[in-house]
Amino acid sequence: MAGSGGDTQRTRGARSFCSWVFTSHITPMRTVAVLGGGIGGLATSYYLCKSPQITKVIVLESSSRLGGWLWSTRRSDGAVFEHGPRGIRPAGAVGRNTLNMVEDLGLAAELLPITYSHVAAKNRYLYVKGKLHRMPSGISGLLRTVPPFSRPLLLSVAKEILVKKSKKDDESIHSFVSRRLGQELADIAVDSLCRGVFAGDCRKLSVRSCFPPLYNAEQHRGSLTLGMLLGSGPSPVVVSGPLAQRSLKESWAQWSLKRGVESLPESISDYLQQSGKVELHRDAAVQRICPSPAGWKIHLENGVVTADHIFSALPAKALSSALPSSCQPLIQELQDIATVTVAVVNLEYDGSILPVTGFGHLLPSSEDPALLGVVYDSVPFPEHNRSDGQTTRLTVMMGGAWFQEEFGPPEMVTEERLLERATDAVSFHLGVNSSPCWSLVSVHRDCIPQYYEGHHRRVESMRSFIKKNELPLSLVGACYDGVSVNDVIFSGRTAVQELLGA
Repeated sequence: MAGSGGDTQRTRGARSFCSWVFTSHITPMRTVAVLGGGIGGLATSYYLCKSPQITKVIVLESSSRLGGWLWSTRRSDGAVFEHGPRGIRPAGAVGRNTLNMVEDLGLAAELLPITYSHVAAKNRYLYVKGKLHRMPSGISGLLRTVPPFSRPLLLSVAKEILVKKSKKDDESIHSFVSRRLGQELADIAVDSLCRGVFAGDCRKLSVRSCFPPLYNAEQHRGSLTLGMLLGSGPSPVVVSGPLAQRSLKESWAQWSLKRGVESLPESISDYLQQSGKVELHRDAAVQRICPSPAGWKIHLENGVVTADHIFSALPAKALSSALPSSCQPLIQELQDIATVTVAVVNLEYDGSILPVTGFGHLLPSSEDPALLGVVYDSVPFPEHNRSDGQTTRLTVMMGGAWFQEEFGPPEMVTEERLLERATDAVSFHLGVNSSPCWSLVSVHRDCIPQYYEGHHRRVESMRSFIKKNELPLSLVGACYDGVSVNDVIFSGRTAVQELLGA
């Protein structure tokens, strides 16, 4: 979190930096409830606080902590370990939007940026057929054959321009890439990428919902190559603040914070408490939601909260179980959004143990379904190492769409088994013979929504039902419009703007 001067800067920023966001004039709402205190719910509450039209915001979080999957362990010796996202990208409108928020919260001095020239940005690896392979980069990497690929990638790119546009309104990522760039790229690179980003199976995930720029490039330009050169369609307009401008000037690839990414939700919650508009309630699980003449009655275990409007940042299935039976079509659509469970194992080793330097490596499902990838945390963010003595921090990610078949039910798998599987992977993949000096095992149940083919139609159907029935309800968070931190934050901003007519 920000230092002692952070509160003053945050207060000043609240009056100035984002005052342009909401300017329309409608009847002020007495109370808005935000369900869920993860980054989606906190970001939504942050944007609600920017509007003079909102009198009161009540945040209801079922657990004892705020921040959701943005979760950092900070040891007393200075070491920081991330259990969820560890780096946030500054690129695009959504990336600029998050940096604007970071600046407004007074966190600029806490940033740890990585530029595109950094070894962690340049070197990313695939583990295929028992070996580490550096992903091709630069012109030379495109022109020559680089294992594990059997031909230069430039050949695939060149032929892609001649591939006809699909008439389907959606298809799997694997199908899309196989059709346009060849099966080898789909089987190895894209399969690995989808496991790293979504912990999911590219043969089921929707290209339209998971990678909109690829889908739009084909639809609008007829080619991925032309889409990259000419643009693949309109994007949201987000004015760059000084921090976002700096990220562009210095060519940032991603960034973290000195005390870990959990500093972001912590700073938002500090801001909300200081606003005078917001009530933050932990251990406040929503039991059911009932319509009332003024909006909603939200039943908790120990009472009832009334609200004019609800922003739900709950997981889709959690919201479905709380809605009244009159919302059955919406309930069914929410229940159809699948999620996956990921085991995250943080490891610390004495000394420098890596045979290569880079961000980390991913595995295609054909190599080892159980292992999604290994992040070399000490390379991008050595500032998170302990202050005394050289160490190497790693994170092993396992399971995802393959969790059940590889490990069984999440509630049955032991930490010992997951730790052994993770340390074995480090030994086999990286040639590390020593044992970790510290470890922490986390099982994140149902942590990443899966956007299967047709996801966009499901989301459109849900929002159409809400609009048609004039429900005072907005859907935000990772279940609908993108799973990245930037996407989730921007979904909160977009929903608030739509409600207030900004």
